[in-house]
Amino acid sequence: KNIAGEIISMKKYKGKKILIVNVASKCGYTSQYSDLQELYSDYSDKIEVLAIPCNDFGRQEPGTNSEIDEFCKTNFGVTFSVMAKGNIKQSPKHVLYEWLSDPSKNGWNSELPSWNFSKYLIDEKGNLLEFFPSNISPTSDIIVSKL
Repeated sequence: KNIAGEIISMKKYKGKKILIVNVASKCGYTSQYSDLQELYSDYSDKIEVLAIPCNDFGRQEPGTNSEIDEFCKTNFGVTFSVMAKGNIKQSPKHVLYEWLSDPSKNGWNSELPSWNFSKYLIDEKGNLLEFFPSNISPTSDIIVSKL
């Protein structure tokens, strides 16, 4: 579901790369919202950004979906997709993180984020390509070169 509670099919993003990022509004990496927006603005013809707010790491996303939506738009001018708040470590685990951390489903990866603003890159056909830790900026050469 997106931040407004609407069910979104991943088929909507077919033909583009997808960067999935677990986000939080009270984290030392929160400024990466600006980098995510820059990446999306510069490369929206090639990539979709899916931000998934999560309160599992340091309780740094305590807000409601509507508060998170307002925070993203007001403070960072976010125009990429922000999804409904979800869990990564707690049950029930967000459906995307079930797939992202199960090698039998994604082909190779069992790693879950260890902190906010971890990133997964998925190719145009839905294959998991890379995992990037929190300290890798969305606008870094290592990510942009994959587009």
